[in-house]
Amino acid sequence: MTKADLVNRIHTATGATLKESAGLLETVFSIMKNTLESGENLRISGFGRFEVRRKAGRRGRNPQTGESITIEPRRIVSFKSSHILRNMINGGECGKNN
Repeated sequence: MTKADLVNRIHTATGATLKESAGLLETVFSIMKNTLESGENLRISGFGRFEVRRKAGRRGRNPQTGESITIEPRRIVSFKSSHILRNMINGGECGKNN
């Protein structure tokens, strides 16, 4: 599914124009990006959580040249789905604890 598909689904579900739907989606994504950029974790009930994690620097290798390189420390975003979403994906009932 693409961003355009999401805009069309918002348009269909809410009756908002495509332009308004695109604006809503961009606003939500902007809030999410700003939250993660500031280092905060983002939790969406019934969906999951996005966490900002730090990866330590390490030694690596350029696969084309075989040259040894240093990979700098950085922050990454990881996602962990909620048990509700996991159950829905696996055909279980919504909210059922397993």
